[in-house]
Amino acid sequence: MLSIDFLDETNEVKEQHIDLVEKLLQHAAETLEIEDGSEVSITFVTNEAIHAINREYRDKDQPTDVISFALEELGEGEVEIVGEGIPRVLGDIIISTDRTREQAEDYGHSFERELGFLAVHGFLHLLGYDHMTEEDEKIMFGKQDEILSSFGLGRDFHGRS
Repeated sequence: MLSIDFLDETNEVKEQHIDLVEKLLQHAAETLEIEDGSEVSITFVTNEAIHAINREYRDKDQPTDVISFALEELGEGEVEIVGEGIPRVLGDIIISTDRTREQAEDYGHSFERELGFLAVHGFLHLLGYDHMTEEDEKIMFGKQDEILSSFGLGRDFHGRS
């Protein structure tokens, strides 16, 4: 089972939405055969907060929907720590709930569907998936669709928020 640490900096995220992300990421981890005990953190923020993060870490002066910081990607001069009993720490996923709401409306689906999409998208980035090339995008989005559909949050899900 995945160990997930949630932080709601907006103080607006409903318990049902945290439960949804918890169950969805547990499902994703099982589907992708991620080792039990692996750790991830999810932080819910405002557009203003994610804008500042995007500007500081990605040199993009605008808000975005989700940012992932993979802790398994080693920087120059860093050494991987591996040992018996040390959990695999995947990284951090930061989701703008403002942007989630906006995009759900723009795409004509529920807040839950968009939140699930962003959580899985961020999770796949932590695992090294990317969409910089057409081929990589096809692989990543295929995994994304597979996880969301098998969980019941596929493209046809229009649940209420």
